[in-house]
Amino acid sequence: MPPLSGNNPSVAMADTTLSVAELTSDSLTAQRIVVLDFGSQTAQLIARRVREQNVYCQILRHDIAADRIAELNPKGIILSGGPSSVYVDGAPKCDPKLFELGIPVLGICYGMQLVCAALGGKVDNTPSREYGRANCTIRNNESLFRDLNGDIEVWMSHGDQISSVSEVFEPLAQTSTCPYAAIAHRTLPIFGMQFHPEVTHTPQGGQILKNFVIDICGCEGTWQLGDFAQAAIDHVRQLVGDRRVICGLSGGVDSSVVAALLYKAIGPQLSCILIDNGLLRKDEQAMVIREFGDHFKTDLHVVDAEEQFMATLEGISEPQEKRRRIGYAFIDCFKAEATKIKDAHFLAQGTLYPDVIESGADPDGPAATIKLHHNVGGLPDELGFELIEPLRDLFKDEVRQLGLELGLPESLVWRHPFPGPGLAVRCLGEVTREKLQVLREADSIVVEEIINAGLYRETSQSFAVLLPVQSVGVMGDARTYDNAIAIRSVKTDDFMTADWSRLPYDLLARMSTRIINEVAGINRVCYDISSKPPATIEWE
Repeated sequence: MPPLSGNNPSVAMADTTLSVAELTSDSLTAQRIVVLDFGSQTAQLIARRVREQNVYCQILRHDIAADRIAELNPKGIILSGGPSSVYVDGAPKCDPKLFELGIPVLGICYGMQLVCAALGGKVDNTPSREYGRANCTIRNNESLFRDLNGDIEVWMSHGDQISSVSEVFEPLAQTSTCPYAAIAHRTLPIFGMQFHPEVTHTPQGGQILKNFVIDICGCEGTWQLGDFAQAAIDHVRQLVGDRRVICGLSGGVDSSVVAALLYKAIGPQLSCILIDNGLLRKDEQAMVIREFGDHFKTDLHVVDAEEQFMATLEGISEPQEKRRRIGYAFIDCFKAEATKIKDAHFLAQGTLYPDVIESGADPDGPAATIKLHHNVGGLPDELGFELIEPLRDLFKDEVRQLGLELGLPESLVWRHPFPGPGLAVRCLGEVTREKLQVLREADSIVVEEIINAGLYRETSQSFAVLLPVQSVGVMGDARTYDNAIAIRSVKTDDFMTADWSRLPYDLLARMSTRIINEVAGINRVCYDISSKPPATIEWE
């Protein structure tokens, strides 16, 4: 296989990654909520739910100093959940001085247990564990539970729970096995809840968070994504000056929105590179060139790199290793083409919040790595460009909204996501040209039928997966022993959680019939009915 020369570039990359916090003026973030992340896979969901109240929300490390938090002057602090137990050695802790700032605090799950442990309560591992939906009885419907009465449905996910609280806390809600499902400090604006209000499985969770953010914290709800767009454009223009920016363009929503934002900021100083790695969808290159040419008048470089990617993937079947090799091959190709672009100084990427959290991008943070993203953890520190990631703190739905704000057509903005490693992570096992051709045709049929049924906007992501198994079939009175295709279709708002799409049986039948009849080498079609979590949306 070719050497992974992405490990040995010669120029050090400056740490200039841009985020929402840096791209948004102080006036727009004057009212902000901060979330301290203790390793929760739903910390970004908390931020998103807060932003739904038109309040800017920023995620910070769990161990940030209290005086630094005070400098940010947030209206409220939310402590996220996390996988640890507060009573074990090495469990992540927050600066205890933050409880003395006088700023409202809301602890969620682990965050609640941390609050209680710090202020005189006791946390134990109990046999009465709760995972999934639970019935929660509200005992006090003031403040945190304003406008909510009686029993509500909540989502629990905990083994530890509060076994006792000090006299400074008042119970607000309970379940049959959790007497302290929610609590409030009697004199300080400090609250906690054992359940997760940020997930859709807690139907009234949005109202609870609104009560905290708007009523308790006093936020006015004036932050708008359109304001962020103009602030981002102004900031990029000021940062870049007269230098050139390179943008990796894939034709997907994220890279297109980044390109649109940059083009509005710096116009002809933008160069885009499309790496055709042989892992794209059917007719992808032609469509990208066509769509990009319709909406941008800038410098576009198309690189045919199929041979290089196929060589580096030869004999490789382990998913993380595939992603790693694709990432390095992408860097090699990208750098080789970038050297042809005079005065290139910055690299722009469409990295999103879910990419960051799933990659465990903070090496010193508490979050677990779920999978590698080639545009997050796959980039070496010595890439050779200063990095611009203006979407790094945004969710997919926010990126789509931003795209519309920037004037992109709906057909592009609402396009289903496509993974950075392309069809390689939908071709399970070793990747070959022959397998990719089979998968490409099957995937095209799935998307075409979803569109024909008028369900493209009703589903969030629909695609085919080529399974590494063969099964016996009968075609034309003859025995076959061919491949199986799995169809995956999900519905989601944020891509952090997702549920499988309830597609009509007739639609699934048409897909199956067409795939088996039109794609040589397929004799069986399955439908994936797993949600995220526990599964991820992509199979690898």
